[in-house]
Amino acid sequence: MADRLAVDIGGTFTDVVLETAGRRVTTKVLTTHAEPADGVMDGLGQVLKQAGTDPEDISVVLHGTTLATNALIERRGARTALITTEGHRDVLEMAFENRFEQYDVNIDRPKPLVGRRWRLTVSERMNAAGNVLTPLDQEALAALVPRLAMDAIESVAVGFLHGYANPAHERLVRDVLSDALPELSITLASDVCPEIREFERFSTACANAYVKPLMSRYLADLGDRLNAFGVGCPFLMMTSGGGLCSVDTAREFPIRLVESGPAGGAILAARIAEELELPRVVSLDMGGTTAKICLIDDGEPLLSRSFEVDRSYRFKKGSGLPVRIPVVEMVEIGAGGGSLASVDRLGRIQVGPQSAGSEPGPACYGRGGGHATVTDADVVLDLLDPERFAGGTLVLDADAAGSVIDRDVAQPWRQAGGSESVDAAAHAVAEVVDENMAAAARAHAADWGKEIAGRTLIAFGGAAPIHAANIARKLDLDGVLVPPSAGVGSAVGFLSAPISYEVVRSRYLRLSEFDADVVQGVMAEMRVEAQAVVAPVAPGNLSESRRAYMRYLGQGFEIAVDAKDATADGLRRAFDVAYERLYGRLIPNLDVEVLSWTLTLSGGRPVVASFGGSPTAAASPDVGRSGVTRVAREDLATGSELAGPATIVEDQTTTVVPADFQASVDAHGNVILRPRP
Repeated sequence: MADRLAVDIGGTFTDVVLETAGRRVTTKVLTTHAEPADGVMDGLGQVLKQAGTDPEDISVVLHGTTLATNALIERRGARTALITTEGHRDVLEMAFENRFEQYDVNIDRPKPLVGRRWRLTVSERMNAAGNVLTPLDQEALAALVPRLAMDAIESVAVGFLHGYANPAHERLVRDVLSDALPELSITLASDVCPEIREFERFSTACANAYVKPLMSRYLADLGDRLNAFGVGCPFLMMTSGGGLCSVDTAREFPIRLVESGPAGGAILAARIAEELELPRVVSLDMGGTTAKICLIDDGEPLLSRSFEVDRSYRFKKGSGLPVRIPVVEMVEIGAGGGSLASVDRLGRIQVGPQSAGSEPGPACYGRGGGHATVTDADVVLDLLDPERFAGGTLVLDADAAGSVIDRDVAQPWRQAGGSESVDAAAHAVAEVVDENMAAAARAHAADWGKEIAGRTLIAFGGAAPIHAANIARKLDLDGVLVPPSAGVGSAVGFLSAPISYEVVRSRYLRLSEFDADVVQGVMAEMRVEAQAVVAPVAPGNLSESRRAYMRYLGQGFEIAVDAKDATADGLRRAFDVAYERLYGRLIPNLDVEVLSWTLTLSGGRPVVASFGGSPTAAASPDVGRSGVTRVAREDLATGSELAGPATIVEDQTTTVVPADFQASVDAHGNVILRPRP
């Protein structure tokens, strides 16, 4: 098997996985936010040294990153302008014209990425059918060029009313600006999001334009450094929809990378569920900054075309920056190992969403962190091995952890009438963060009409196996599965992701007035676009999937429907099945309409070897300072069992087995936790 490298940059750690010669070599290094490529190259050097292989042996590099997401959240993107239809400059400000929290008079909407001064307009107009009502005023467009140059605008988003139906005016603007300002980065809304609903389309285009220069520079820099290091193989990027694309595509549409890391984790959990024939699972990916929860039924995660970046109000829907991209549907909350813990004015312990990140990180890292975090609480509770954390690259300082938990949590809590014990304060921090994740999982399941109880929890990420059993208890789950290399699970997921690309078009029709020629035309158009992206990096047979976004006539929102049979009768049958599954009923004698269509083209799923082998005999366990049994994961034999309380230690994470749980190791090397009878 040729060597393959997977890299996942998170908010706290950069995970690197090298698949080589029948084994998997992994490492975690702290994310270097100023120069993210530094952490990547550091981790690459470590895994090559451990494996004893050369850079030239690597056949493909698979990469996911939070760089685009962080740039949007921290507002560190390019100086961006929007050029739009005259009279519509405030679409970004007006948004949906609703309140995401009805009874809070002090809510603040997220500010648009482009301020009003740089939302520029020109006279032009298309109708919904794509016919020109008002030609583009090219003199007005030319007058914008010196303004853009004078204020050093780096990137421009171009979005015109009904540009999804006819992109001619947007493309003309691109041609004019490219000739006048060759260094200007340009994003067309008709390219990045050719769908109805102008606010979401403009928001997506502005977000893409905002991060495009940053991501383009980063990917070019990383590519150059890999080549200089001797890694001259194909370089592919993980997308938020769970597929891989070329770096050139990623540089053009970096907004598709915003959930690339978490998507890899969902792919890993889906593959495990499929392999073990687990019909209903929930994945938990808890790292240093956030926790991501995904529902997976019959080996398939939920998919969506809408996502919000940086929800600013208690993670409430509507309080973030909306983007329309293919995405694995999951809920993400500020609950990670680095999440800050404190006590509010009412004496309640609060955890997150703020995080210590990697710079400086939790106090126990010994890198200058001065605030209590979840990881500090875990150290106080003796849930982590100080000598083996992050593969021994960080030696945890238990005294520093105890000090900040005492100062930030125990003392304020004591003054409010709580416990006097530092251990009790640490336990309370763990309970609060666990309940936050459990509550998010309940709400996410309810939003999608799913039952959470009775599922198997697949836990991965540096912190998830520590907290998984307690969360399973709170959610009444069947048990917990911790896969091999769980600490770098999202990066492992990249290795089993297919090369794929999704294209969308808005073409409205009613089933009562079905036009087969329109449907076949839009499908053919989308296939050509998808093939241009996928075929160069995935030669051979390609599989195609189609979806239609449909609703009853007069409804406000549509649902995704399998469009394999793209006839009027076939679409109606598929819609009835999908609608009844979601809502439990159908509406008789009502016409159905299609708003948008998607086509996804995919290469074959890569064959991933199982590297979960275990020894034939278990080694003697150790005992931590709190008297809890501590076992190295690599010493656990297949079929062995371990009663709690215990911890199972490995280089990138620790699995906690509470007193009322039993752990065992299956034939695939997965650690299974179940409540004791």
